[in-house]
Amino acid sequence: MRKQFVKTIEEILSKDNRLVVLLGDIGIFGFNNSFKNYPSRVYNIGILEQSTIGVAAGLSMNGLVPVVHTIAPFIVERGFEQIKDDFGYQKLGGNFVSVGASYDYAALGCTHHCPADVGVLKNIPGVEIIVPGTASEFDRLFKSSYADGKPTYFRLSEKSNTQSYDVEFGKAFIIKKGSKATVIAVGPMLDMVKEACKDLDVTILYYTTLAPFDEGTLANAISGKTIFVCEPFYEGTLSFDVSKALSKMSIMPRMVYIGVPREFIHYYGKSEDIDKHLKLRTEDIRERIVNNI
Repeated sequence: MRKQFVKTIEEILSKDNRLVVLLGDIGIFGFNNSFKNYPSRVYNIGILEQSTIGVAAGLSMNGLVPVVHTIAPFIVERGFEQIKDDFGYQKLGGNFVSVGASYDYAALGCTHHCPADVGVLKNIPGVEIIVPGTASEFDRLFKSSYADGKPTYFRLSEKSNTQSYDVEFGKAFIIKKGSKATVIAVGPMLDMVKEACKDLDVTILYYTTLAPFDEGTLANAISGKTIFVCEPFYEGTLSFDVSKALSKMSIMPRMVYIGVPREFIHYYGKSEDIDKHLKLRTEDIRERIVNNI
């Protein structure tokens, strides 16, 4: 996804003179060509995330379209107040593209882990949140929303699904229909969910846009008495959105949230090792679903 991010940005830089890229000492080599070709619109601000977001807000106020890029905990948790005050409160447009969440930088520990990013940003009214599952989905979603005048967070992952879908901003995608239960798969978790449910009679809904949340598709496509929400960040992050979407039902279905446990990760290794430790592999997801249908 990071390689596609660079390609997408370079393409837009060549077509849209409003685009300005601000890097937080991340992706510098990837943007070498952009630095050479657009020296007045691509900057490495350095490890100054809060100041970078303030600069981005100033650019936005002057009719430009900023893109801020760095590691998830630095852009979200360190820069939260600036995103809230400078972009959310003032209703400015801008793009915040992260890498590293939830624990792609597994061996670097807590300072570089960020399973809280989506939950944190959902507390800022008006922020859009996009979690693509493949490189081409990122390209499609970024191009359709980067200049819509709202603060938009793009969560890039080292993990990617094998198949891309014609996803649309603000819309869920129905992978298959079933009758026993409903399974929501968010972004790069789709492959594991499809494999876990390959012979199960369940509905699978694929979400790449989390804010605004597509309530209508969920309400209309729900099947069975249980909803499984498979999210690549803290479990339960989408609980409000799912409950709100189903608030008009006379009998609410049971909710089962499958995601990163709400605890610090003290286990080290590769991200795949942490998946195993946290029971977030395909076989673990299948076991949770089969045992709760």
